[in-house]
Amino acid sequence: MNKKQHTLNASIELQGVGLHTGENVKVVIEPAAENHGYKFQRTDIEGEPIIPADADLVVSTERGTTLEKNGVKVNTTEHLLAALYGMQVDNALIKLDGAEIPIMDGSALPFVEAIETIGLKEQEADREYFEFKENRPFEDLEKGVEMLGIPYDDFRLTVMVDYNSPVLGTQHASMYNISEFKENIASCRTFVFLRELEMLAKAGLIKGGDIDNAIILVERDNVPQDEIDHLAKLLGKQHLDIKIQGNTLNNIDLKFINEPARHKLLDVIGDLALVGKPIKGHILAARPGHSGNTSYAKIIKGIMKEQAKQGKYFDLAKKPLFDINDIEKMLPHRYPFLMVDKIMEITEDSIVGVKNITMNEPQFTGHFPGNPIMPGVLQIEAMAQVGGIFSLSKVEDPHLYSTYFMKIDKVKFKRKVVPGDTVVFELKLVSPIRRGLVNMAGVAYVNGEPCMEAEMLASVVKDREE
Repeated sequence: MNKKQHTLNASIELQGVGLHTGENVKVVIEPAAENHGYKFQRTDIEGEPIIPADADLVVSTERGTTLEKNGVKVNTTEHLLAALYGMQVDNALIKLDGAEIPIMDGSALPFVEAIETIGLKEQEADREYFEFKENRPFEDLEKGVEMLGIPYDDFRLTVMVDYNSPVLGTQHASMYNISEFKENIASCRTFVFLRELEMLAKAGLIKGGDIDNAIILVERDNVPQDEIDHLAKLLGKQHLDIKIQGNTLNNIDLKFINEPARHKLLDVIGDLALVGKPIKGHILAARPGHSGNTSYAKIIKGIMKEQAKQGKYFDLAKKPLFDINDIEKMLPHRYPFLMVDKIMEITEDSIVGVKNITMNEPQFTGHFPGNPIMPGVLQIEAMAQVGGIFSLSKVEDPHLYSTYFMKIDKVKFKRKVVPGDTVVFELKLVSPIRRGLVNMAGVAYVNGEPCMEAEMLASVVKDREE
């Protein structure tokens, strides 16, 4: 999964017919700034109002997901949102001159191919993920929907569909990570049962439905041709030569034997895009639909609010990557100036280190009597030592190297640090390491809340021999 936010390299334009309105619609998807997310804009309405892609704005899930803000709606959003999410586009402005996103071929593939044509642009801001910290279930007994999100270090989906249909049966579909979306999920089309068509038509829906933008499943043998002709007339498709071939109308070849289940998985992705953040977790969904999907998206948004109140979470109970003995083999610092107790993790471009503040430290003798406060300069020094360990972890024989400060910038102190606090330092590379120069930005946390932040530039020098 990409760590930086991405938008489109350029605008893309598509045209098509809305599945339910039957109206021609032009969609223009434009690049957007960092942290913009997905937003729709109705260019056919005075003032060109904007509707954010937000689960809290869902007003209908009848055969599609509809959003509404201030009386302005956007219908059938799921396939386009799935394409953006599946191609890891974080920020986009979606302009349309009608109420409904065009159905295209009933899948997300036309949107994916358009995105591939112009490519993505990496942005400076880091991606912020929602991560499941514990199992989170959801159940709708009336609709038979069950969903469960569990902790996982990527975005994984497992879907089961069962509509008590002898034709469809019970189907399963899985996506182990988001990189599989384009090849295995995007091309899977929406489906409907032949028995549902008359009901949908009489409800004023599927005016833009056609035999080339949906899989129409037939559950009965020997359906009379006059019944098919009646449906065609009802749908305004009497000009088409509609025939039954096996269990579908006309000769529709399935992309995958479990294409209906994969399409349901596609819908889950599109609806969960309404969370507003990319997800890290394994979501299992039994008999999902837009109602259940968007209800679960609202649950995730609630969890996000809970997590925001708790501050940033670090698992300090797990075994550290480096303990104090390992650190002493890398850093030349010793008492009273060794200010890192353990390193929890190191990645290609980041590090997390920990400093436990105790009253036994010598600075508290004079800073200040009766009101002990960790000096800001020592907080900076502790962060620098964590950055130094990151730098030295990238060289052979780190005990032969030293790191030297060259620049400190953008320092901010947000709260006092006192004895009894555990400070967690999280640093990330601002740019690749070149010629021994390491530029990192860091935030220090106490109880999940930021207490200090800074940017630092250091030089890594080999200045010792065996």
